[in-house]
Amino acid sequence: MKGLPEERTIRLAQYIIEQNATVRQAAARFGVSKSTVHKDITTRLQKLNSVLYDGVQQVLRTNKQERHIRGGMATREKYRARAVSRRRGA
Repeated sequence: MKGLPEERTIRLAQYIIEQNATVRQAAARFGVSKSTVHKDITTRLQKLNSVLYDGVQQVLRTNKQERHIRGGMATREKYRARAVSRRRGA
C-alpha cells in the first residue's frame, strides 16, 4: 500500500478494530510487513489519534490472550490433515 504513512496508519487501525484483525492479517490485507503494521499502530497511531490507538490496543490485548488457543487449533488441524492424507495414501 503506497501513500502517506499517516493515512496508512489510520486505515490499518480502522481495519484492525472493525475486523478484530491480528497484526499478521492486517499486514497481509494491506501488503506491508508485520513490522510496518506494528510500528504504525504502536508508535505513529498514538501520536495521530489516541481514541483509535486505545481501540487497537484493546483488540491486540484480546488477540494476545487468545493466540495460544488459535495456535493449538492450527496444530490440531495440521495433524488431523496428516492423518487423513496417510489413510488415503495407505
